[in-house]
Amino acid sequence: MSKGITSRQEDYSKWYNDIVVKADLAENSGVRGSMVIKPYGYAIWEKMKEQLDKMFKETGHQNAYFPLFIPKSYFTKEASHVDGFAKECAVVTHYRLKTNQKGEIVVDENAKLEEELIVRPTSETIIWSTYKKWIHSYRDLPILINQWANVVRWEMRTRLFLRTSEFLWQEGHTAHATAEEAIAETKQMLDIYAEFAEKWMAMPVIKGSKSESERFAGALDTLSIEAMMQDGKALQAGTSHFLGQNFAKAFEVKFTSKEGNEEYVWASSWGVSTRLMGALIMAHSDDKGLVLPPKLAPIQVVIVPIYKNEDQLETIRIKVKEITEKLKTKDISFKFDDRTTQRPGFKFAEWELKGVPIRLAIGPRDIENGTIELARRDTSEKKIYNIEGIENIIKDLLHEIQDNIFKKALKFRKENTFKADTYDEFKKIIEKGGFVLAHWDGTAETEEKIQQETKATIRNIPFDSPEEEGKCIVTGKPSKRRALFAKAY
Repeated sequence: MSKGITSRQEDYSKWYNDIVVKADLAENSGVRGSMVIKPYGYAIWEKMKEQLDKMFKETGHQNAYFPLFIPKSYFTKEASHVDGFAKECAVVTHYRLKTNQKGEIVVDENAKLEEELIVRPTSETIIWSTYKKWIHSYRDLPILINQWANVVRWEMRTRLFLRTSEFLWQEGHTAHATAEEAIAETKQMLDIYAEFAEKWMAMPVIKGSKSESERFAGALDTLSIEAMMQDGKALQAGTSHFLGQNFAKAFEVKFTSKEGNEEYVWASSWGVSTRLMGALIMAHSDDKGLVLPPKLAPIQVVIVPIYKNEDQLETIRIKVKEITEKLKTKDISFKFDDRTTQRPGFKFAEWELKGVPIRLAIGPRDIENGTIELARRDTSEKKIYNIEGIENIIKDLLHEIQDNIFKKALKFRKENTFKADTYDEFKKIIEKGGFVLAHWDGTAETEEKIQQETKATIRNIPFDSPEEEGKCIVTGKPSKRRALFAKAY
């Protein structure tokens, strides 16, 4: 263990929090339930954001920005939507402060807003009120908009990255002429999320449809990707929603079709958030700290000099300059840690804690021999290589590490995914932790009973779950497909 990190076996929750704080990713702020994302944590989020933004734009989406404040009346137009978010909304009621007779800063009771403003919990209402002005004809469609923003959902129990009152995210909002186009968009965006999770985060996910009770407020269908964390719990890593015409009807967004008919627009929305940071930590990290997939590591290679005096350090600096120039040609990010205030052992532990994929150590004897020591974060394996051509070795190793981290996570999920055909069997598996594929009769009542008795929820109905005749584990009623159950974050 490093820097006093609690082990996963001892206390998984504390282990997670230790890594977030001690790896300098984030910390609690002076505002209840809100976090400060520190530079190293934000650098990882920026890598995520950069890649996702590229994938969105490659599929024809554009970025825009909509107001943080939403008039309360907008929420009342779509009943199921407001019901879904009512208990989480932060509300602005006044617009001015004043000093009272005691010299205290207080709210000016005479500065009450005519209409309360909701601090954005999600942007469907403000965006669809805007789309009404943008959409008139089929020629105006489709509209494919994404927004990078912060949102506020007033959480009572908060946890860094996983559940905070304010968090960062992206939200896509699209408008289409037909239901088929909107459904295709909903599926396409889920595929993009899954590709990002698996190819960049090295985190295997299961794609599927949410049950009716787990759908997004105001959606006709919600699709999700679900990932397994190392404690066997599920984490919803992304959602995509087919909204039908609900918001178009609520905000009177109509268009004239090619045939000259006036019709309501069809919609989708989709999003991922800084919760992905929590997923990244819990999917891969160990008792020494973070384990970062190379594609998302702000620093892919750290170089630590081993020396006894300033002359030796200067000799190492010259050689490291040659190495880093070659790393630049391979587009490999690096850091030369030549701090004279810390010993090599401290640096090794620090960069191990921060999850840097590859560590190089070099001293005067290495330079004489033309060699360098390389340590892999994912396996802790150390090996001596020739300095000549090290940039090519590192390039190949980064690909190997990315692949190895994914395969390790996939193996863990396979070993902890089970089928249950009886409720007793189901309960035993859920108690230990893991994913359970089980038949369910499709009713909200049964779903609620399972959740109350086991704390497990239906994560989704996997797309690749084959049709098979079965009986609900609780009621014995017929079922044609297994649902994916797990305890979740």
